[in-house]
Amino acid sequence: ASVAPASLAQDPRASVAQEVAREWLVLADRKQADAGREAAGAKFRDALTAERWREALAQARGPLGQVTQRTVLATRLTRTLPGQPDGDYALVAFRTSWTNKSVGRELVSLEFERDAWRVIGYVIQ
Repeated sequence: ASVAPASLAQDPRASVAQEVAREWLVLADRKQADAGREAAGAKFRDALTAERWREALAQARGPLGQVTQRTVLATRLTRTLPGQPDGDYALVAFRTSWTNKSVGRELVSLEFERDAWRVIGYVIQ
């Protein structure tokens, strides 16, 4: 019996969540904080005012420089997320390099709201 490559065996919902996370990260890369907040989910917008998100993004990303490489490490679909009610969540981890930081991890959490995945959390490690 042959085994399908992981990319073919992956849940299609995970692939869509990855794509949404990547598209959202491009907004962060371009320092388009307002567009990123607008594209994010309700939990993200409720947690951060536009001004606070602009400040947080500048503090977190400014010193790192430009993204030079970003690769998906793992994607996990889950019904539970710490501190959140049960729902439809995806956690996407990226291995990322910037001009001023050779390698780090970006963790993007998403929630399936109504009809689409929306970013609800972003952490750089």
